[in-house]
Amino acid sequence: MTTELGYRAPQVCRLVGITYRQLDYWARTGLLRPSLAEARGSGTQRRYSFEDVVQLKVIKRLLDAGMSLKKIRSAIQILREQLESDRPLADVTLLSDGQTIYAAHSPDEVVDVFRRGQGVFGIAVGPVQEELEGDILELFPEEPTRDVDVVAEAN
Repeated sequence: MTTELGYRAPQVCRLVGITYRQLDYWARTGLLRPSLAEARGSGTQRRYSFEDVVQLKVIKRLLDAGMSLKKIRSAIQILREQLESDRPLADVTLLSDGQTIYAAHSPDEVVDVFRRGQGVFGIAVGPVQEELEGDILELFPEEPTRDVDVVAEAN
């Protein structure tokens, strides 16, 4: 059986870009506890897995995007319940506008975490433009398809 050595707190702090005080607080308050080894009194160290470090980095990026720690904590708890997972940040892709957090479970499903799964949608403008250009060519093959063509004909 192989044992994963993991990362100690000083290494995690450097990798994630947080202070030891932040990491300690997050572990003590249950935001994200180390999965390999908890500190058990004086002389023992927490050990974090690679997956733990990834999740901590996600938390840090959400903070950098303007999300409050309170909202991040709430979102993680909601995701834990929805996904029935102890590691919810590893199971989804998160998006944030600094006001709320959206969870993308798949390319077709994005939900507002704080609204308990209310669906949201995004529109990629490029494909819409391409579809419209194709429709115009199909419906009006004899007419110009671009504004520049109309300007060129007017001159």
